[in-house]
Amino acid sequence: MRVLWRVLLALGLMLAVEGRALAFVTIDVDLSSQTMRVHSTDGENYVWPISSGREGHATPRGVFQPQRLYAMVHSAKYNNAPMPHSIFFHGQYAIHGTNAVGALGSPASHGCIRLSPAHAAALFAMVQAQGAQISIGGSAQGSEVAHARRHHADSALAFAPVHHPRTLGQWAKNPVAR
Repeated sequence: MRVLWRVLLALGLMLAVEGRALAFVTIDVDLSSQTMRVHSTDGENYVWPISSGREGHATPRGVFQPQRLYAMVHSAKYNNAPMPHSIFFHGQYAIHGTNAVGALGSPASHGCIRLSPAHAAALFAMVQAQGAQISIGGSAQGSEVAHARRHHADSALAFAPVHHPRTLGQWAKNPVAR
């Protein structure tokens, strides 16, 4: 009886894990139309407007996996700009929310893919729960493919550094510096 119980328990666990592994999100970004198509194996389907990299700040193209997810991060490179619900997919490039919703539908970023805050939150929750594959294709007007191939040090965004208070010696050398 114990052997039968263990076999049934193992079978139930395998089915539960298999069902969980089937849930997956496919994110297709079309830079030409400035849209994102989201499909979940759970049955959710969306088409959302985006803003990708503007002229001189190309969005990388290709197929990517999410690397890091942050509920909130700020860009140290661009005036501490908030990047809610960030899904980093290629170095320091991310899909994230923006308050500049009026620019959605046209290239306006420094290379990241921007969404409305509500859409970014929904996508973040789906990717966090199910995993994802991100495909980026098409051609945004005026974008430069060569820019996307630069080393990560020149990429669009950088994380906000951890703030370290200045020492007394640093202050004595330059009291007005921040």
